[in-house]
Amino acid sequence: MGGAPQRSIACVVVIAGSLLASLPALASESEPADWLKRMSAAVQSTSYEGTVLRIRDGKAEALKVVHTVADGVIREKVVAQEGNGLEIIRNGNEVHCILPDRKSVLVEEWDDQSTLFSTLPSSEIRFGAEYDLSSVRKERVAGRNTVLIAIRPHDRYRYGHRIWLDIETGFPLQTQLIAADGTAIEQVKFADISLNAEIQASALAPSYSTEGFRWFDQPTRHVSRSVETNWDSDDLPQGFRAVSVHEEQMPGNDHFVTHILYSDGLANVSVFIAQAGGNDSAGPSRVGSSNSFGVANGDRSITAVGEVPAITVEQIARSMQLR
Repeated sequence: MGGAPQRSIACVVVIAGSLLASLPALASESEPADWLKRMSAAVQSTSYEGTVLRIRDGKAEALKVVHTVADGVIREKVVAQEGNGLEIIRNGNEVHCILPDRKSVLVEEWDDQSTLFSTLPSSEIRFGAEYDLSSVRKERVAGRNTVLIAIRPHDRYRYGHRIWLDIETGFPLQTQLIAADGTAIEQVKFADISLNAEIQASALAPSYSTEGFRWFDQPTRHVSRSVETNWDSDDLPQGFRAVSVHEEQMPGNDHFVTHILYSDGLANVSVFIAQAGGNDSAGPSRVGSSNSFGVANGDRSITAVGEVPAITVEQIARSMQLR
């Protein structure tokens, strides 16, 4: 009799292993790059509702998310489950950040910015020189079958990624940004989710009446035009190249800032070159997974910012030169 429970447990283990092994052949036969294409399409078109855990800097926060896409327009509601009850209501590019404890609403414009998936790779990345891409294993996330895709950098100048994709839809149910030592710098994970279910308009409405609240409009950064520049780095990490140059007028400032975007196809670093002023910050700083480094170069202040290791933004900022 004493061996019966052990035999039962063994049977459960065997059955579970068999079930995982029999998941749709798509999980094992599809190339990792094909999974990224499915993921990109799913993120752009999938409606969903669920609870997300976001962990960064050792702190976890739970968010209730309702997200729809109709005719290319994103509508979304994100509600913090702890703290001050922050709500983010998005309708297209217009975003209302509601702070009920302060009876305030901040109005912003987000363009294509994602609430949850800012670090997801594009399906058009050419892997090889800077990264390896592989399918690792099948796992369960939020009660659904997933395939784990790993993106591993070849050097210390960029982060790695782990992405758990829903086998049925290709939707990312868990993402991790990985440091050189293998630890997760930032993690987003669905605890529960309903995919492509019908979502009522009322589910996207604010939970609070904003009557009597103070409204604040966040000044929009004005991008005047694409320009050419004589500024460049003479020591870019391998694989990075300039993909765009703009002049931008920052909120509350009459001066224009040169913005150079460097990319390796996955990691991006923005370099801002501005007229030096008394309030310029020099040296390193970090917010979440984003690092920045500021230096003075003659009468210019140079700041490099990106979701890359600190060594990357420092090297790029220090190496910027006027040709």
